[in-house]
Amino acid sequence: MCCDGRVRRLPAPARDAIIAAACFGVGALLYRFDLYELWAGPSDVPLGWRLLVLCIACVGQLFRTRAPLVGAFIALSAASVDVALGLSAPVIIVLMDLLHMATLRGSKRTGQLIIGLVVTTAIGIAVGIALTVEGWRTAVGSGLQIFSVLVMPVWWAVNLRQMRSNTEQLARIAELDRRAAVTAERARMARDLHDVIAGHLSAIAIQSEAALSMGERDPKTVGKVLRSVRANSIQSLSEMRMMIDVLRADDEALDEPASARLSELATLVESAQAAGLRVVVSGELPDELPIAVDLAAYRILQESLTNAMKHAPGAKVDIVWTTEARGITLLVDSEWRGGSAKRGTGSGLVGMSERAQAVGGTLDAGRVDDRWRVRAELPTAGEA
Repeated sequence: MCCDGRVRRLPAPARDAIIAAACFGVGALLYRFDLYELWAGPSDVPLGWRLLVLCIACVGQLFRTRAPLVGAFIALSAASVDVALGLSAPVIIVLMDLLHMATLRGSKRTGQLIIGLVVTTAIGIAVGIALTVEGWRTAVGSGLQIFSVLVMPVWWAVNLRQMRSNTEQLARIAELDRRAAVTAERARMARDLHDVIAGHLSAIAIQSEAALSMGERDPKTVGKVLRSVRANSIQSLSEMRMMIDVLRADDEALDEPASARLSELATLVESAQAAGLRVVVSGELPDELPIAVDLAAYRILQESLTNAMKHAPGAKVDIVWTTEARGITLLVDSEWRGGSAKRGTGSGLVGMSERAQAVGGTLDAGRVDDRWRVRAELPTAGEA
């Protein structure tokens, strides 16, 4: 045992040598006390010959890990001699071990070769016994015994190989699932970063520009704008810190920062109004929404107001909530100012659509006459 508590495993050559020595020792005892005979042979075989054949077979066990096919060939050669002397249990035990190892550790083609060789050998021996032994019951019993002795270790090794292959396939599938989950999580985090940074910082930029243009003409409005700038800055930093904490945490964390909820709707509207938008909210929301729907609705509304601030500063924006039995509908309707609109990357619209689809909803965004309309339908029962 190591000093850190872990158990040290012996190197493969040392383990093979110990197994070979143990098999030889047990076999020598069986020979000594005449407990070895499986198939009757000449009665005058010296014990030294028996031990020599067993020793050759055990030499094959020295290769059971590094070159199991070589070891199986050596043991099979020793077993061929042992059959002529009268089949003995010690040699068969060594042969079974090496056939098992060669099938288990060899290539798939090697395993198929061993299976064919073993089945052919077992059938040949069974037929030979049937031709030389009197009485069909004795012949059948001996044939089944030889067949099971040779085939069982190979069959066991084939099953172990199949189980190992299945386990490796399951591990590969699990790894692919893990990578897909990581990719999806990275995409979600990129969407969150866009929402947090684009929403708050765009509001800060527009509000700061408005405050600078006012100068000293309207100190009260300038103060209101600067307070909104400060609130947006604090909110942005807070959400960024929460996201960093989620990344650093070892345990499972919430899917999103806890502050990104429709309970903060009033703050979001006040920020947009401080940036110059004329926001009108109508309709009522349910008292409780599924967390995923709550988050999706908040982020879609935040992105819609951010787009209005960038592309139609000072425009009127109507926000209409509609509650139905199966879900809620969010309608954000703002003035269309195609001539002054700034060209964007389109990532905001893609992000809104992905958020709606993630909770089983739909989102449509586009120009309707002289208005820009975003309509999101989000389920609140079953699908979310």
